[in-house]
Amino acid sequence: MTLDRNSPLPLWAQVLGDLRTRLARGEFTGRFPGDEELRAQYGVSRHTVREAVRRLQAEGVIERGRGRGTFVTGTLIEQPLGALYSLFRSVETQGFVQRSVVRYLEERRNEEAAKVLGRPPDEPLVYLERLRLADDQPVVLDCSWLPASLARPLLQVDFTRTALYHELQARCGLRPDAGWERLRPVLPSREQRDLLGIGAHTPALAIERLASAGTTPVEWRHGLVRADRFSYVARWSSQDLGAGFEPAVGASH
Repeated sequence: MTLDRNSPLPLWAQVLGDLRTRLARGEFTGRFPGDEELRAQYGVSRHTVREAVRRLQAEGVIERGRGRGTFVTGTLIEQPLGALYSLFRSVETQGFVQRSVVRYLEERRNEEAAKVLGRPPDEPLVYLERLRLADDQPVVLDCSWLPASLARPLLQVDFTRTALYHELQARCGLRPDAGWERLRPVLPSREQRDLLGIGAHTPALAIERLASAGTTPVEWRHGLVRADRFSYVARWSSQDLGAGFEPAVGASH
């Protein structure tokens, strides 16, 4: 990576971003480079390297031990922003084995979920709750609500090793192609911490998603993601017309 020394983004933040990308690619298996090695790679000061590494350590991604060096505690799984992705596919394509522990798969009524999906408050819904594992390590607690009138065939599916959207298309003829997603940091409850295998006062990311097939909402999902295992990345280019820059000082309007 070539650092941009004219960028308003601090050098330590640029180094941190590149290290997260390299971690997501699985470049570091077990041992993590030392400060001197990173300083030589990036051509920056020791202080800059230490600040980037300190933040990775605070996130729980790496662990330092006296006499043992620095080690990766868990490889980051990279997820795209601004795209309707499949977690199953993301995890598998990055070299992990994805498996789900299905906690609930049943028909329920839920007024809040029905409202989000644009359905009458007493309409039956399919409720799917899964603990998602990557290489047998818990990473996501997922809860999905779908209109039963559209998704009732899913009640017969074994979701241990398959993707919801794949089954939704194969069994119900519905292919999600639009939607929105929100992320925010939260402190999980004790039950949620126990399921995800994280300690007290450890933050997680709460994710809410509404997926639609055409103009029909087909899934409302809410869940918790281990913040120490996921890296969410947004990419853009000059073709993205919605991405603009602040006008220069003194520029004409």
